[in-house]
Amino acid sequence: MLILLLGIIFLHISALVLLFVSTTVSVSKTLWIQVVQALMILSIIFSFLSLLLFFCQLFTLPKGGRFIPTGIFQILASLFVMSGAIIYTLMSPDWVNVGNSFGYAYILAWVAFPLALISGLIYAVLRKRE
Repeated sequence: MLILLLGIIFLHISALVLLFVSTTVSVSKTLWIQVVQALMILSIIFSFLSLLLFFCQLFTLPKGGRFIPTGIFQILASLFVMSGAIIYTLMSPDWVNVGNSFGYAYILAWVAFPLALISGLIYAVLRKRE
């Protein structure tokens, strides 16, 4: 149980770090970039709140209970990341040249999306043991 708990916490924190790094890379005045940044910030907030909620539920949840609210918050965080990355993908061909790439923040956002989604699903099906 301890190894499972440490693995889930590591997965959650790694997704949170990837979200934080991919959000703080660039700042722009364009409206759609600000929408993408707002979605990424919302994903960081929801991911952090789900981590806090997980620790609270870890000590207060009765034996056999599920971590459903934690899973919902983490799945919402992953949906915010996906929405931001999709908006960025759809709006950026206007200014990205053929020889250029999207950058590492874009890739980190797409890596953080499945990590957050998987950890949210794990939280949703996880039951508290002794």
